[in-house]
Amino acid sequence: MNTWEDLVSTALVGTDRRPYEGDLLGDAAVEVVRRRAGQRPGTEETEEPAQERAAPEERPAVGRRAAGRLGRILGGEHARLLPEWLRLAAEAGRRVSPHLLPELLDRGARDSSLRACLGVLAGQRGRWLAARNPAWAYLLDEPTGETWELGGPADRRAYLRTLRERDPAEARRLLEESWEREAPDDRAAFLEVLELGLSMDDEPFLEAALDDRRREVRQQAANLLTRLPESRLARRMAERAARCVTVGRNEIVVIPLLECDKAMERDGVRAKPPAGTGERAWWLQQLVARTPLSFWTHPPAELLARKIPDWDAEVKMGWVRAAILQRDAQWARAMFEWDPIADLLVALPAWEQQALAAEFTDRRDLDSQLIMVLGGVAAPWQAGLATAVLNKIVRVAGSQPWNLGELSRLAGERIDPSLHRLAERASPEPAVQEVAALLRFRAEMREELT
Repeated sequence: MNTWEDLVSTALVGTDRRPYEGDLLGDAAVEVVRRRAGQRPGTEETEEPAQERAAPEERPAVGRRAAGRLGRILGGEHARLLPEWLRLAAEAGRRVSPHLLPELLDRGARDSSLRACLGVLAGQRGRWLAARNPAWAYLLDEPTGETWELGGPADRRAYLRTLRERDPAEARRLLEESWEREAPDDRAAFLEVLELGLSMDDEPFLEAALDDRRREVRQQAANLLTRLPESRLARRMAERAARCVTVGRNEIVVIPLLECDKAMERDGVRAKPPAGTGERAWWLQQLVARTPLSFWTHPPAELLARKIPDWDAEVKMGWVRAAILQRDAQWARAMFEWDPIADLLVALPAWEQQALAAEFTDRRDLDSQLIMVLGGVAAPWQAGLATAVLNKIVRVAGSQPWNLGELSRLAGERIDPSLHRLAERASPEPAVQEVAALLRFRAEMREELT
């Protein structure tokens, strides 16, 4: 026999999402009669407890057109735009229409990347539903706007991030006061927030965090200290590099360390290499990656031109990782020429990312490498990169390579939607017009939400 809780839960989410054998409403009616049978009216002990209602909503719902477009996206029309729709609606301080909540909460259960926005968009009704369905309970851990003292982990991260942007010292002081009481997972997440406004004022706290019991905490602390060339960790790594690497007039001589001791592990060097990589090669890569780039007294282009008789690839892969970890634009440009990977673009301002990617698009064949580089360029893409990508689509459309569709979808999702007329005029090629249609769809979506 189905319990009352089963019947209520099924009614809440709908029989299309939770199949029910039999007549749901009929069985519910029978259960109501059964529960009331034999009760004496008016007695406190036998009265049916009132169902708790959802708290009043604090945010206005999105408009009818925006809700209709969300329904179309959930129905499969341009489904990859769902994260953008959710982000725009959350930034506008809105909530979704109640009839769309079950489908959205199901999506969030399958895709954790959607959950932060759902914490805002679901409203009080969504939290009321989440408290009654274990599959949606994740929503109760998303930000609600509570304070540092009263909020859950997500609320406290959001609070700390906001405070860090406004007052870095106060945010660090708050974290120092509660550090010993925080759960290990929370400590690692809180350290990520210190990337905002990172300075040498944070160095003593981060140095102490290198002794944390949790490896993720130690790694995060080491990553942040690597970005501070004056930190004690940076000096220790430079001393190790000086013992391993000698830069000569024409070549670079490398003698890797023979062991990874506890002090190196404390400084973020992981002892166990990934499958297929030797221990000394692995330690060397990490050593070079965590050595301050100011240690190398020659420009990166000059160093790349010098011969490295042994361990060439390991040193250069270390430089790539160093440029990414230390957010060094000069090194990122040079290493992109050696190995054009998307992660290097993070070290560059948005306008330079797009200029570099436009040049790369012009000279590169349409392959997976180009797709990955473009995927790493911050959106929205402006006219220069948009034109380069549209021209690439026109040039390769006749041959129809296997990844043309992915390039077209990426263009439609990343180009500034206000440039939809630029795409419409670019070419009558169907693939380009598909990009234009997607841009127009996004432009209308933004207008409805903002």
